[in-house]
Amino acid sequence: MRVMKPVLIAMVAAGVLPAWPQNYAPQTALSIAGAQFCLNGEPTFLLGCSYYGGCGANNTYMEADLRWLRRNGFNWVRVWAMWNAYENVSVTDKTGASRRPYMERLRNLVEFADSLGMVVDVTFHRDNNAQEHWAALETVTRELEGYPNVYFDLANERDVRDARYVELTELGKMRDMVKSIDPGRLVTASGTWGNEAELREYIEVAKLDFVAPHLARTPEAPSRTEDTTRVYLAQLAAIGHALPVHYQEPFRRDYNPHHFQPVVDDFLTDALGAIKGGAAGWCLHNGSNRAAADERPRRCFDMRPSEGRLYVQLDDIEREVVRRVAHHLGLF
Repeated sequence: MRVMKPVLIAMVAAGVLPAWPQNYAPQTALSIAGAQFCLNGEPTFLLGCSYYGGCGANNTYMEADLRWLRRNGFNWVRVWAMWNAYENVSVTDKTGASRRPYMERLRNLVEFADSLGMVVDVTFHRDNNAQEHWAALETVTRELEGYPNVYFDLANERDVRDARYVELTELGKMRDMVKSIDPGRLVTASGTWGNEAELREYIEVAKLDFVAPHLARTPEAPSRTEDTTRVYLAQLAAIGHALPVHYQEPFRRDYNPHHFQPVVDDFLTDALGAIKGGAAGWCLHNGSNRAAADERPRRCFDMRPSEGRLYVQLDDIEREVVRRVAHHLGLF
């Protein structure tokens, strides 16, 4: 039986964290101190990896992937609660009812990540159907109530003016709904802003705990991340908000390989720029091959056992990044 860490007991007693589910002894609690994330009260840079279709993976593959990432210094993964890229592995149906076995897989992933000292980003998205979005968010909030190693991205790229768009006042209501069920749950909504006034509205209307901007996917992007991060932090300071800047979805391989196919040094430069600029986290983003007819390797976009675990689907360059990036950032 796992033993609860004293710092977690103290955080619950102080009201910083909600009580956890019955018969569950968490090991890893995510919190925020100023512009930094903390794990069990200690300031920690979040080094993560996209694991979008993770609810399609069986437990054997999922555990092997997370152990491999953890051995190499990674401490978070990003999983989507609503994912229907090649087969529907969403954890809820259109009414918000839990879908089995996918909800159990999400819970298993969260608990296994917790045992390894890892955080899980659970991401939601709008696809023109606001009712489905709200229903999924409420169900998952209740299912994961009290798991302190989880944060929510309420609406991926909420500012893109297509099916993904979620207006800021609605985001604020979604945030309030989540907090009414699970007061300690940290939330964001990935997107960007143009100036300080837009940033103030973004934070104060949506009432987010941190910001998660998605940057450009161009050859120049890696060299610009440090300066961009400093600009974001200066803007936050100017409007009186000290919040983490978290890079949960940078560029990736095979997104537009004829224009920009990043190599190891691009990823390492980008990650180092993030940490030197003062960001709170960075992710090794990965996904399907848009230049291939069958889009293989699909990487985290298709985690069904027929496709193989993430380690197998990543290419040699991505595996080299996994091996080197924590050392490059001075995290080991």
